[in-house]
Amino acid sequence: MSGLNDNSDLLGKEITPSYTPDGDERTIAILVHVLSIFFWIIPALVIYLVKKDESTFVADHAREALNFQITLSLLYLGLLISIIGWVFLWVPWVIQLVCCILGAIRASDLKLYRYPMNWRIVK
Repeated sequence: MSGLNDNSDLLGKEITPSYTPDGDERTIAILVHVLSIFFWIIPALVIYLVKKDESTFVADHAREALNFQITLSLLYLGLLISIIGWVFLWVPWVIQLVCCILGAIRASDLKLYRYPMNWRIVK
């Protein structure tokens, strides 16, 4: 990706976009992460489908949140299938909470965010 400054972080990557997003893009990107905590995959999917052609900043945040929610869903499914996994169902929720808050903070700082444990299905 040309024009991007890549800074590594223990809980994901922070990337500086090649342009400065406006206030509306920033707000929508923050909402993608915050609403994903409460409404699972729906906000990321809707915002991605609506804004993917209008704003690369919002589309990137929505795509990343969507992929993260898909990854977490597969993790939940794996835990539900295994008997011992039921004991650890709280772990993905804590991971989701921390990572979504970090994503919202990065969006408010006008940075792109890469979730640490993310299977990037939607490109």
